[in-house]
Amino acid sequence: MIKFTKTIYSMSVLKRNNVKIDGIGERVIFFAHGFGCDQNMWRFVAPAFQENYTTVLFDHVGAGNSDLSAYSFTKYDQLEGYAEDIIEIAKELNISNAIFVGHSVSSIMGLLAAKMAPDLFTKLVLVAPSPSYINDQDYIGGFSKSEIDELLESLTENHLGWSATMAPVIMGNPDRVELGKELTNSFCKTDPEIARHFARTTFLTDKRDILKESNVPVLILQCSHDVVAPVEVGHYMHKEMDGSKLVIMNATGHCPNLSAPEETIAAIRDFLND
Repeated sequence: MIKFTKTIYSMSVLKRNNVKIDGIGERVIFFAHGFGCDQNMWRFVAPAFQENYTTVLFDHVGAGNSDLSAYSFTKYDQLEGYAEDIIEIAKELNISNAIFVGHSVSSIMGLLAAKMAPDLFTKLVLVAPSPSYINDQDYIGGFSKSEIDELLESLTENHLGWSATMAPVIMGNPDRVELGKELTNSFCKTDPEIARHFARTTFLTDKRDILKESNVPVLILQCSHDVVAPVEVGHYMHKEMDGSKLVIMNATGHCPNLSAPEETIAAIRDFLND
């Protein structure tokens, strides 16, 4: 149940994360974006839920129209820093028993936030998630350690060139060039120093150890072909998380919220109606 009045609250936390509230429902859904993106990445998905839910969208500090002066290289050296922001937004709006929808690395932020504030979320939707991007013995994360090191070095040396090269690969769907261009533009407009730091936090994090600790229903939305989070990651997470639901989508690439919004919406609705 929502207990906040949309026009009466402190602006500090909400301005920091450029929080946008919409919808008319009593239940609340948070939508969190991934690396190199902002809340605009949910523009095809979030409106579909606003007749029955109140939606809370925001930009991670350092992304979109967030307060760049609030970026801390110490705080955001770990994903827990971003999870703390999610909890602070919820506290500012007096929200509990909400639903969290996270894309890519934000999925893991949602798991961390749920662990840190057990009453915050009743369901988690993880879209193209990965607890670790680096292969480790029998675990297939999608990249070797040397490949991640090369990726981060390339980003450090040439932010714009890296963005132009990697964004279309991450997006997938080469027949839909406009999608790759949108992600490229999103990557390019991010402050290069912040992008490099967020990339290190994202691609060097290993949070496999928290998967078994989840105690709320979880939906894992896994794209059928994703170079960033391969199918094996989805199966691994499903195996590690008791009671989780795994859906292998027809969608390809790493951003089904852009490339396949109808399929993404349908899968989320089915899960929320269970």
